[in-house]
Amino acid sequence: MDLETNLFINIKNDIGITVSCWLAMDQKLQFAATQNWGLYPTSKGYNYTRIGDNTTKGDAVYGLYDCRGDVVGYFCEFCVSSASREVLGRCPDRESATIFYSFCIFRYSNENFFGKVTTDPWWNHLGTKNVSSAIEIQKGGDFMKRLIRKATNETNQLYYMDGFNLSSTESRYGLVQCSRDLTNERCRQCLEFMLAKVRTCCEHKLGWQVSSASCLIRYDDYMFYLLHDQSPSVLVPNPQTANKKSTSKSRKLIIGFSVVGVVILLCSTLYYFWYKKRVRKDWLTPAYEETLNADLPTIPLITIQHSTDNFSETSKLGEGGFGSVYKGILPDGRQIAVKRLSKNSGQGSEEFKNEVMFIAKLQHRNLVRLLACCLEGNEKLLVYEFMPNASLDFHLFDDEKRKELNWKLSLSIISGIAKGLLYLHEDSRLRVIHRDLKASNVLLDHEMNPKISDFGMARAFEIGQNQANTRRIMGTYGYMAPEYAMEGVFSVKSDVFSFGVLVLEIISGKKNTGFYLSEHGQSLLVYTWKKWCEGNCLDIMHSVVGKTCIDNEVVRCINIGLLCVQEDAADRPTMSTVVVMLASDTMALPKPKQPAFSIGRMTSDDNSASKSSKTPSINDVTVSNILPR
Repeated sequence: MDLETNLFINIKNDIGITVSCWLAMDQKLQFAATQNWGLYPTSKGYNYTRIGDNTTKGDAVYGLYDCRGDVVGYFCEFCVSSASREVLGRCPDRESATIFYSFCIFRYSNENFFGKVTTDPWWNHLGTKNVSSAIEIQKGGDFMKRLIRKATNETNQLYYMDGFNLSSTESRYGLVQCSRDLTNERCRQCLEFMLAKVRTCCEHKLGWQVSSASCLIRYDDYMFYLLHDQSPSVLVPNPQTANKKSTSKSRKLIIGFSVVGVVILLCSTLYYFWYKKRVRKDWLTPAYEETLNADLPTIPLITIQHSTDNFSETSKLGEGGFGSVYKGILPDGRQIAVKRLSKNSGQGSEEFKNEVMFIAKLQHRNLVRLLACCLEGNEKLLVYEFMPNASLDFHLFDDEKRKELNWKLSLSIISGIAKGLLYLHEDSRLRVIHRDLKASNVLLDHEMNPKISDFGMARAFEIGQNQANTRRIMGTYGYMAPEYAMEGVFSVKSDVFSFGVLVLEIISGKKNTGFYLSEHGQSLLVYTWKKWCEGNCLDIMHSVVGKTCIDNEVVRCINIGLLCVQEDAADRPTMSTVVVMLASDTMALPKPKQPAFSIGRMTSDDNSASKSSKTPSINDVTVSNILPR
């Protein structure tokens, strides 16, 4: 059950708190949270405060935050900070509000609620799987009652978490917790009230959480909480039966080992800070450091580790250009994608810097959003918004997923990519050439809006600069413009070429370099050009497009795609022209000239398109360090 995305909000609509009074309370709680770096439960991980005169209703505001019992300090502070921003944005002038995330609760009111049980309103969140037997319902109920007893006895601080073996192969886990302004007795009353609600709403589900402003209970089939070693330190015994000589010898050994341990700890600490400083010095060039400070927030490593279950295999989404990509969940419930630079990646280090330098300065609805980064020790991490529908290639080149891409959606994706490129080329703070636009670098959000990603190879142009040269050719076969692949020359027209290939791939559902007809060995560009010249360009359509399209719209898009992949870069349109052409049904389109069929020149003679001339590379091979001819 995915409870980490929970956000429950309760707001009373009556105006009762001034913004200035709320801000004072918020700042006080925020300061308290940032000072609490220890593990909860202690006096840390929880705080409450009052601002103003409490003699008259409405003249004071009462605020409280409380983090879940297994949450570490940095994570707690991050969650509290996120919750306070959320409540300030939604209801700064209301008389009371409660924001409840999975990892913390943030609450305020103009009435004193400290020490009082609040069970109305209450929320529930259910998993999708059902309990298999009545025996588990009984055992689960008894288990949660035991947790409540443990949490409300004299030795625990109003929370408890544990698990039990349902069978030889299955385990169950639970957590109960109260707001720590309550007494043990009132905590017990609140938890028992919540457990009674479970019987009416949730006990048939395998995985649930029931919560109110004062307490919560959760039950699941996996260990959703974190374990921390809170056992007391082991003391060296000093038996009364030992003689003085033995005692003296033991003391000397203890002192000796203690001194050695302190020296080792001190040396290790000094080395750690020296190494960390050296790494940051090597990485943080003035421009790079300025970007980190001005444009991009940083997130503590411990927060990212917690979010990704310490980079576990179950959180892994795949391999990126310079390392692994993981799914994570921040304390405020936001889902994220974390790129983790491989420690042995030299090329990846440069791409990491490039990504930060560019995407941190770019904001557009059709560009993936970089939320933050982390540069601690030898860890280098980029944190992005999570795209639930993965990348475009996942849908284009899969028979089942392709069925979701009807013509209306396909056209919307084409238009969105075009607008994102236009922003990069003409409207952004920097004039950026992406250099690696392809289906796998276009991500899709929950509404299937396209987001251009992966700026590791991007380059910026100065005002008035039209093209540049490089001796290090980097990109993907099938999407690389011929002048770039052969001579290292790149410009905005290089991206236009890649866009044209992508348009034809979206319409056909086929990869450019993977589209070989057995009798001709033709690429997608060869095949499309041949059909265009024959007047049968609609033959390239995927069947899903053919069932849902307007023929004239598809013909126009094929025309635009062929204009973008013309061999001479000067003949290709700019992205501003492409966006206008896509938006207009009546604008007359130029006739395209022969495309660049392959890397290098290739004629349209059938003999030149034989199997022997077929490019041996595949669409997913990255090219690097190719010298121009």
